[in-house]
Amino acid sequence: MIYRNDHYGLIDRFCAKHPRFGVPNLALYIAIGQAVVGILSRLPPLRSLPVLLVFSRMAILHGEVWRLVTFIFVPTTTNPFYLLLGCYVIYWTGQMLEREWGSAKFTLFYLCGVLWSILGGMILGLADIYYIHLSFFLVIATMYSEMQVLFMFVLPIKMKWLALLDVALILLQGLESGPYVVLLALPSFINYFIFTWPFWSMKLGFVRRRADPQVINFKKAQRQAQKKAKETGGWLHKCAVCGITDQDDPNMEFRYCSKCDGYYCYCAGHINNHIHIRND
Repeated sequence: MIYRNDHYGLIDRFCAKHPRFGVPNLALYIAIGQAVVGILSRLPPLRSLPVLLVFSRMAILHGEVWRLVTFIFVPTTTNPFYLLLGCYVIYWTGQMLEREWGSAKFTLFYLCGVLWSILGGMILGLADIYYIHLSFFLVIATMYSEMQVLFMFVLPIKMKWLALLDVALILLQGLESGPYVVLLALPSFINYFIFTWPFWSMKLGFVRRRADPQVINFKKAQRQAQKKAKETGGWLHKCAVCGITDQDDPNMEFRYCSKCDGYYCYCAGHINNHIHIRND
């Protein structure tokens, strides 16, 4: 069974048409940038460096447009341990997501998250990239909810529970400090739902399950092959190129080509090396 979703196809089609759009190892560059800013800001002459790089609507409107980019590299802490831990988490989750999605889709995800953050920052006055980096983990937890990680390097916990804990902490912060905290996190949640909408649309029942037509064809082809085997009194599969049958070589693997018009069977040597048959 497969799921159809036009929105999901739109994002993937864009990435397929623009494979060079992505920035390979993007998460590594972000982590290195945050580590450099965090380390430099511990030096006495550069303690005010984050202040010059952080997102500030007032400063941007007064010409300091570099803040639209540099706020990406401002870490949430300059404590050496938590700084390196945070950079490692950005790198680990980002690389995992890039391997799953590909460079183009991951770059698009991050770029959209940054743009949403900038939009929110121009409305609220401030923006915090921390929540976009947190959304890396939320997406992974959505795709691999049953995967276990070591919380604080000791306690094994499923990713879905850790993700729910992160969301709950943000909501609790909002209750304690006011809705401003939740509003700061809102752009990352919007971006998260845009890129995981296929999952949630299926989970909420907005998209119905439909059978993959290729799977149906293969089953039908199998039934036709079995019928032909009865008629021929012997072989079940026969290669449309070389004519070898499963009776000639019982260990040979046969497959049906989904790109040919009809139900044509091919041996392992020709399934990827044949001219597709068209009825036009």
